[in-house]
Amino acid sequence: MKSINEIQDEIIEQFADFDDWMDKYALLIELGNEQKPLDPKYKTQNNLIEGCQSRVWLHAEIKDNLVIYSAESDAVIVKGIVALLIKVLSGQNPSDILDKDLYFIDAIGLKEHLSPTRSNGLMSMLKQMKLYALVFQTQQKQ
Repeated sequence: MKSINEIQDEIIEQFADFDDWMDKYALLIELGNEQKPLDPKYKTQNNLIEGCQSRVWLHAEIKDNLVIYSAESDAVIVKGIVALLIKVLSGQNPSDILDKDLYFIDAIGLKEHLSPTRSNGLMSMLKQMKLYALVFQTQQKQ
């Protein structure tokens, strides 16, 4: 299993292949389209992320001490952003998710190339993913 930082470094390399942000957006859209659709039973009001302009559903569960995320969005760029976050954080243990700095977001220039509302949405998604990890970590300690 790759560490969160190894995955982040791979993403930075992948995005470094493109100079133009239109190409990077195309890569984001491609990553979003490669993601499995979210099971309709998880497309509930409870799984909608607050603070996103478009609709984003996020589901998390813990299997063998690893947090498994699945998500879907009705906006193509946002779907790609979610796919990146899932690629980095899904399949990791809760304490790693909580402890690691997600430096790839700044390194690939994602935040600066998103509109303020999308940037807020990105932070909301990340906050929710960390919240799930915190809940799972707390449950493990009981």
